[in-house]
Amino acid sequence: MPDPTHPAAPAVPPTPPVALTALLAREDLALRQIAGPADPDIVIHWAHTSEMADPYPYLLGGELLLTAGVHIPEAAGSGAYFDDYVSRIVAAGGAALGFGLAPVHDTVPRALVAACDRYGLPLLEVPPQTTFSGVARAVWQLMAQARLAELRRVTEAQQSLATAAARPDPVPSVLRQLAQRVAGWAVLYGPDGTQIAAAGRAPESEAREAMARLAGVLRPPGSAPRAPAGASQPGAPAAPGRARPAPSAAAETVAGTHLAAYALGPVQGFVLGVAAPGRDTGDHTIASVAAVLLSLLTGEHHSGAGAARSSALVRLLLGAAPEAVAPLLGDDRWIVVHGRPDTRAAAAGGPEGPGGTGPQDAVAASALGAALGSPLVDLGHGIVRVLVPAGREPAPLPGWTLGVSAAVVPGDLPAADTQAARALARARATRAPLVRHGERTGLADLVPAGQAEQHARTLLAPIAGTPALVETLRTWLSLHGSWDRTAVALAVHRNTVRQRIARCTALLDANLDDPDARMELWFALRQTGQGRAAPARPE
Repeated sequence: MPDPTHPAAPAVPPTPPVALTALLAREDLALRQIAGPADPDIVIHWAHTSEMADPYPYLLGGELLLTAGVHIPEAAGSGAYFDDYVSRIVAAGGAALGFGLAPVHDTVPRALVAACDRYGLPLLEVPPQTTFSGVARAVWQLMAQARLAELRRVTEAQQSLATAAARPDPVPSVLRQLAQRVAGWAVLYGPDGTQIAAAGRAPESEAREAMARLAGVLRPPGSAPRAPAGASQPGAPAAPGRARPAPSAAAETVAGTHLAAYALGPVQGFVLGVAAPGRDTGDHTIASVAAVLLSLLTGEHHSGAGAARSSALVRLLLGAAPEAVAPLLGDDRWIVVHGRPDTRAAAAGGPEGPGGTGPQDAVAASALGAALGSPLVDLGHGIVRVLVPAGREPAPLPGWTLGVSAAVVPGDLPAADTQAARALARARATRAPLVRHGERTGLADLVPAGQAEQHARTLLAPIAGTPALVETLRTWLSLHGSWDRTAVALAVHRNTVRQRIARCTALLDANLDDPDARMELWFALRQTGQGRAAPARPE
């Protein structure tokens, strides 16, 4: 006989279970629990009716077993019959026992009540007016309601996670949504085992260390994760021969906290960890959706295109000209896009100060590149630069301020970079989501380039050695002499702008209130291309 103290694990169906308390709350059934533990975590997976003296062979586990006591012999009394009967139900994994009153028994046998208390099996009294089929129907109704609620919860979670992935800070946003949806803690580990980002209430140190070890199990062979403080390095040295591939997911329970880890792609080495006090239905689906989104955000394209980009980089480092390696990237004309997240607070000292180049910023930059349809992304000092094929016209993106250059051939990419930077500065000053560099023909195109550049350099010579003055003059003229918007674009105080323009006026011996003087200086600035589009440093 199986040991009733170690019941079999129920082979539960793929449907949400029903809490026993929810069934007891149905007023139309009028069920009453008269024995066994009143645990709110007890759930029922189905209802089954049986009048067998030994129901064990017919149970799968998780049932509410319903009986009218037809099988009880008249001489049962207070003997061992009820102990054997209840122990067999518990051994089979039964969740609860419902005893129907009438027509066989007017009351529930007291020996059955005592046996259920002894073995920890909830015992429900089913009144005469409640049929067993009515109880079974109520169970299935509650299951259908739970299934609908689960589907709604998963759908809402999918939508919120997708929205979070489109934000300027996609990885922290996805982790925050995941932690909120599972009422726990979500953490992203890098390929070296370091914690990149986390959200939600962190569990105790024992669970956190176990999560780090669990993530190490999923890391691809050959990576070298760094063990957390106080934790041993997971695993042992691999045996000689073919390396065994790492699993894609793992789970365990530590200190009452359920831990789950998901590998983000087969080779990147990023791992998503989720810690929650319980494991509700749908949590695995929600976490899997988050894992897919994070895989896209953290992944790299390991393909022929990636090999071509690597080849182009190597050739550039070895001295090849940009136009010589451009064919490896697959397009003849390119657009340079400069982007800045709207939600990023300027660092002390302005954007030219310590810039964000941590893992989160790099992932956000990759997300911008993905939105623009290009993997050619560079992040530096809070500005993201993306090379986009000319055939893909950038559009405004929520959460980003963008400056877009004209389409150019590879040899003109440095000029396009300057165009995009100026467009971004103008977009920030005018609070526009996207500004493009103009391409229409102007009067400057009617003057021979050599003569125009010589005149411009002569005109600007007094300030050419001070980039801060050149850029301030350029920005001030482009914003029609607005002190406030120029200060915003350059990330300096408006009084600094006034002081610089006053110095330009004195050094150039020009009346900057005269529109002709402004026009000539603007012409000269465009011809020389002097000054940096990034905000100049205070002097």
